[in-house]
Amino acid sequence: MKALLELLRDPAIKNADVDGVDRLAIHGRMLASKPMLRRVFAGFHQSFRRLDEQFLSGQGLRLELGAGIAPMRDSYPDVLATDVVYGVHLDRILDAEHMDLPDNSVRTVYGQNCFHHFPHPDRFFDELDRVLAPGGGAILLEPYYGPFATFLFKRLFNTEGFDKNAASWETPAAGPMNGANQALSYMVFVRDRATFERKHPRLKIVRGERCGNYMAYLLSGGLNFRQLCPDWMRPLVDGIQFLMTPLNRWLALHHIVLIRKESVENGA
Repeated sequence: MKALLELLRDPAIKNADVDGVDRLAIHGRMLASKPMLRRVFAGFHQSFRRLDEQFLSGQGLRLELGAGIAPMRDSYPDVLATDVVYGVHLDRILDAEHMDLPDNSVRTVYGQNCFHHFPHPDRFFDELDRVLAPGGGAILLEPYYGPFATFLFKRLFNTEGFDKNAASWETPAAGPMNGANQALSYMVFVRDRATFERKHPRLKIVRGERCGNYMAYLLSGGLNFRQLCPDWMRPLVDGIQFLMTPLNRWLALHHIVLIRKESVENGA
């Protein structure tokens, strides 16, 4: 498996420093060359906005943490694009564990594959409780915990682990992208859900859903691997994915968790 992944790894990323300043530029060029992958990210964005409009009612700013090179702003211009590292295409730098934002000023916080990079999740939740307006929330897309995702994510990246049995939510981080546990969303929102609800009583998990675009994501190669099929095959891939919807619980690679901040009355 390791030899196969090395063979499929895109040459542009093989020797790149994932915490270096050139990572965003390299990933940006890869994304620009992959229409199939751009459609995958656009699908994530559409799911985010659908859930936002369906479940959230707070007033205030919409922002994305860890926006990277495929920010929500590409699909929805009203979303502020932020990251913990500088990028010329981003609106501002923002640390998820120490947000430089007023209390009760945010309607929605979006996060695409960034939550598992936060070394101190409880600090992030405390910040959510502070900056979110009542009725606002966070919508997080993260690695899923089904059998296929567990098998793949344990082997996919050298810089990130996938340990569903880790005792602590906190993970020592060697840098913005190094040292993460990709199973963090499973640990917090599934395995230890009762602990999360006790520690953060005003933050309610109100929705969770699996993403069904795993085949397009894999065949596109993501941001680190070679694309495995031509872009003209995307309609066929979409059709196969639709027919395989009943298998999502076993084959999905990502899931979305929606957390809503309840009002003082409801959260009491």
